[in-house]
Amino acid sequence: MANYDFDVVIKIGSMALIRKDDNDIDYNIFSQLASELKPGHILVSSGAAEIGRIDYMQRNSGRELKGASQELLSLYCAQGQPLLMEMYRRFVNPKYSIRQVLIEHSHFNDERKVKHIKNLLFSSANQNAIPIINYNDAVSDTENMKWELSSLKKKSAHVVECVDNDETAVVITKLVNAKMLIILSSIDGIYMDINDPSTVVGDVVGSTYEEVEGKIDEMIKCCNGASRIGANGAAAKLQYAKQAVKHGSTVIIANAKHKLKDIIDGKVPRTYLSIK
Repeated sequence: MANYDFDVVIKIGSMALIRKDDNDIDYNIFSQLASELKPGHILVSSGAAEIGRIDYMQRNSGRELKGASQELLSLYCAQGQPLLMEMYRRFVNPKYSIRQVLIEHSHFNDERKVKHIKNLLFSSANQNAIPIINYNDAVSDTENMKWELSSLKKKSAHVVECVDNDETAVVITKLVNAKMLIILSSIDGIYMDINDPSTVVGDVVGSTYEEVEGKIDEMIKCCNGASRIGANGAAAKLQYAKQAVKHGSTVIIANAKHKLKDIIDGKVPRTYLSIK
């Protein structure tokens, strides 16, 4: 049996943290998720941009900012990031510390920086603290990022882009050798028909990675669409998930409305990806 260094990495998407119809934060989701977090968990949380947008609109008579999409992303993230952390701090058990970790693609393509992040995460677990990770969109420049990634790809076949927090969560899962990666969204898992929740895929398991990979590839053929502009959708989630499964971790994709314990125990609908 494999030995794991961390219990679980949890990733939650932007749309799971807001009430889209009400254009407001979903305080119930924050409360439920944060109250279950403990040392030995790492949270990769999207949401800064959406929460920043909502906060700006609420303070400016419902108006949104106008401009280039990348500029707006930076501005909204800068406004939403402190609110995101405030929400988690409000509901995480007060006996635990929380630590904000803002990362960029460059941090995972430099051996010294990777070692530093790994040490930070392990130190947090040993110091009664929960790391909360997000991509540092507030200061990220798209053109510079593209140039840097292009230069890196000329030197190495394996480059971490972190274009999506699903990828970031997988990179972190592998970095800390986590037993499990839980990807939380606003739906119950991967649907064979996105318009029919009853088609959610349950257990996807096999005795070898190759067997599980084949089943995942068949699922990817049925996936299309994304929850919002800029999101990569279910197919991308599964492509990233394959990397974690290959590493030896179990991946669960589930609805953020459910308790983590119920998701892990299989008491609610979920998509479960694992080597037996």
